[in-house]
Amino acid sequence: MNLYRGCSHNCVYCDGRAEGYYVEGEFGKDVAVKINAVEILARELDPDRKRSPFKQSFIMAGGGVGDSYQPAEEKYQLSRKTLELLYKYNFAVHVLTKSTLIMRDMDILKDINKQRKAVISFSFSSVDNRISSIFEPGVPPPDERLKTLALFKKQGFTCGMFLLPVIPFVTDTKGLIEQAVKCGAEIGVDFIIFGGMTLKQGRQQEYFFNTLKSHYPEQLSGYRSIYPGDKWGQATTAYYSRINRTFSRIADRYKIPKRMPLSVFKDILSENDLVIVLLEHIDYFLKLQGGSSPLGYAAYSISKLKEPLLEIKEKLLQIKGVGRSTEAIILEILETGSSAYYRKLAAGGGQ
Repeated sequence: MNLYRGCSHNCVYCDGRAEGYYVEGEFGKDVAVKINAVEILARELDPDRKRSPFKQSFIMAGGGVGDSYQPAEEKYQLSRKTLELLYKYNFAVHVLTKSTLIMRDMDILKDINKQRKAVISFSFSSVDNRISSIFEPGVPPPDERLKTLALFKKQGFTCGMFLLPVIPFVTDTKGLIEQAVKCGAEIGVDFIIFGGMTLKQGRQQEYFFNTLKSHYPEQLSGYRSIYPGDKWGQATTAYYSRINRTFSRIADRYKIPKRMPLSVFKDILSENDLVIVLLEHIDYFLKLQGGSSPLGYAAYSISKLKEPLLEIKEKLLQIKGVGRSTEAIILEILETGSSAYYRKLAAGGGQ
């Protein structure tokens, strides 16, 4: 959920700056505060107001165009009030932030974690303080984020590191990726989500290139070779495959899961959502190894279904993207809550 629109963290690489997100004003300085967000959410979650209750799942308290714990939160406390509401209605929570302000809400997060589940994740482009000061000027430095994440881990929370995005030719090196993974391992993070950077033409690219010219001008030509002008800002498949393989090998060596472990969400998601998530995880693991997979498309098709999979088990092959092998995986998940193939890939096994 985007409780704020715009973000004063002003990360140089943030694609929330791109025109397609329609964030008004000057990104990095102007922030819209959704002062009635908690009131609207209360109506949405109240089971007495709805014909069918909101389904149980994780609520992601963190947005795509604004960190829920950016400086404005200190005054408006929308994230705090949202957590109190989610606790009232017994929802599990996943918070993704770059801000140590989340420590303020340790008490309510403990209550949620005891009652249901609270996952705390911090995002990093690297764990190098100097580089962070250039590309994440409004954010606590990585060493402070790591200390905060370690405190949550010691308090019994499931904790994740989002090493995302790594910055091409700056923080995507083997050395810096391993440094980050090592720091995560020392804390005892439960998973690390890794990903490369998108760079959309227009405001995002212009702003990013201006910073790059000031600090890493020698890298500009490399960017033009890996970003072909895709409308989604994607780099080339070859580039993403290379950095994904580097991360995968390092994560395997440190024995850190590359997706949130099944034990964290197994008892919280509905049958359909559990199937969707595990298919997407398998799809990710296969692509991380350089393979191809239809499972992501199958997961997308299932996400559009209105009926429970348990009621249409005999018709699974009619779902777009579902073939015989995918059908077998789905049936196994519905029957056991897991998949032997998923467990093999999650453990670092081959295809």
